[in-house]
Amino acid sequence: MKLTERALLVQLAISQWTARKFDRRTTEAVAQANNVSDIVGRYNKALLPLNKTLALIHKHTAAIRQEYYRNTLPWGLEGSRILPTENYLSFMQEFRQHKYKWQQLVDEFCADYGDAKTQAQQVLGSLYDPNDYPDEQAIRNKFNLDMAVFPVPTNDFRVELCDGELDAIQQDIEARVQSASQQAMRDVWERLYEKVTHISNKLSDPSAIFRDSMVENARELCALLPKLNFADDPDLEAMRVDVERKLVSHHPDALRNDPILRADTAKEANAMARKMEIFMQGVQ
Repeated sequence: MKLTERALLVQLAISQWTARKFDRRTTEAVAQANNVSDIVGRYNKALLPLNKTLALIHKHTAAIRQEYYRNTLPWGLEGSRILPTENYLSFMQEFRQHKYKWQQLVDEFCADYGDAKTQAQQVLGSLYDPNDYPDEQAIRNKFNLDMAVFPVPTNDFRVELCDGELDAIQQDIEARVQSASQQAMRDVWERLYEKVTHISNKLSDPSAIFRDSMVENARELCALLPKLNFADDPDLEAMRVDVERKLVSHHPDALRNDPILRADTAKEANAMARKMEIFMQGVQ
């Protein structure tokens, strides 16, 4: 299996204005009022405390990051993630939709920025400082959202190097790619293992309360795993099918109301977790 043929590298870049500012004057005043050093605490003020549009931008940013990590796998270099080609089209389609909505919110916020500052002045009172706020031209540059896509590095060098040096570089890259591939597949196994052990722990205790999301999240992961299993690991696929058939096929209410079904499912989950631990030992 060549990772270069089954996956791409992606980098998510997001920048946004947090609209929060450390207020030294207020921090010192609070410290003096309580007769303590100002290192005891810091006062960070919200510059636009009532702005709903900015709050929505921050919320949408968090959702985009969560989807990015859910649909990709770790790569050895910081900032890059592996995106299996099987998952490329659906992931990028969703990302473009999220980006469009995010950009709409940014446009709305920038258009109303002047009014937002006026509202903040009324709310913050003496804490308001006009120097805390970028001007209208600069505020838009505080926001950026982009996804860069690259091929996985290969050992095809089109530069002039001596044979010994070229061989050493090729071997190093091949080793790094192999290591990254193993790390990525271990991440997939660990995602499934975390869901199975959670089900096992909750169902094994008859008095434990669990949410519907316990089953729903595991079911969603089972649907995503075929796209993340770029190595076509047959053991992982067989385990995914078992989880889908024996654990998440039950409705949460059935597991709550049927003690026998709950106990049997807990045993199945526990047995799967033990089996997965053996498989994961070979994915280092």
